[in-house]
Amino acid sequence: MTRPASNLMPFLVACLGIALFCVMDTLMKGLVIAIGVYNALLWRSLAGSGASAVLFVATRTKWPTPAIVRLHLQRGTVIAGMALLWFWSLEFLPLAEAVALSFIAPLIALYLAAVLLGEKIGKSAIIASVLGLAGVIVMIGARIGAAEPDVDGLWGAGAVFGSAILYAYNLILARRQALLAKPPEIALFMNGTMTIIFGLGAPWLAVVPGVEHWPAILAGAGLALISLLLLSWAYARAEAQILIPVEYTGFVWLALLGWAVFGEVLTWPVLIGTALIVIGSLIAARASSATH
Repeated sequence: MTRPASNLMPFLVACLGIALFCVMDTLMKGLVIAIGVYNALLWRSLAGSGASAVLFVATRTKWPTPAIVRLHLQRGTVIAGMALLWFWSLEFLPLAEAVALSFIAPLIALYLAAVLLGEKIGKSAIIASVLGLAGVIVMIGARIGAAEPDVDGLWGAGAVFGSAILYAYNLILARRQALLAKPPEIALFMNGTMTIIFGLGAPWLAVVPGVEHWPAILAGAGLALISLLLLSWAYARAEAQILIPVEYTGFVWLALLGWAVFGEVLTWPVLIGTALIVIGSLIAARASSATH
C-alpha cells in the first residue's frame, strides 16, 4: 500500500526534469537556426563537460569500474547520435510536432526489448503499435497531402524517427545505468563522450560562436546537466514504466514554448496524431506493468 506514495517523489522530480529539458530544447532550436546543429551541440557538450567535471570532483564521486565505464560510453554514444538527429529535426519542424513524433519511442522500445532481451510481444503491445502508427500517419499525411508538400518537414520527421529509435534503446540503458552509477558520474561520462564524438569533426566543422550566443550555450548546458541529474535520480528510485508517462508532459511545455518564442501554431493533425500515439504508449506501459 505504500508503493504509490514511494513513487510520487520520483514522478514529480522526473516531471521537473522534463520541463527543464523542454526549456533547453527551445534554447537549442534557436542556436541550431543561428549557428548550425553541429556547433550548437559541440559547444554545449564542451560546456556541459566542464560543469559536470566540477560536480564530479566536488561530490567526491569514485571512478567507476571498467564494466560500468563501457556502459557509460555505450549510452553516451547512443545519446550523441540521438541528439544530432533530434536537434537537426528542430530546424524544420515545430517543437510540438517534433516531440509528438518522438513519442513513438516507447513503442519502439517494446520491439527492441523483444529483440535484445527476448521479451514476448503481447496482444496489447500490437494494439498499442497500431495506434502509434496511425498517429504518425495522421501527422505525416498532413504534410504529404498539403497543396505544396513540405519536403524539409518530411526530412525533419525522418530525423525524429531515427532519433526515436536511438532514444528507445537509450530507455533500456537508462534504468541499468541509474542503478549502477550516481548522477554526477552519469553526467560526466555522457557529456564527455558527446564532446569526444563531436570533437572528431572539429578541425573541419567547428566555428567559435559569437559572444551573443554564449548565454544560450551556457544556459543550455546547465539545463541539460540539471535535467539529467534529476532524471537519473528519479530512474534510480522508480521503474521505467512508472516514469514513461512523464515524457508526455513535454508536449504541453514545447507547444507553449514554441508558440511563445517562435510563433508556432498547433494544428489538428498534430493534436489527433499525438493523442493516438500517447494512448498507444499508455496501453503498452499498462500491459508491461501487468506482466512484471
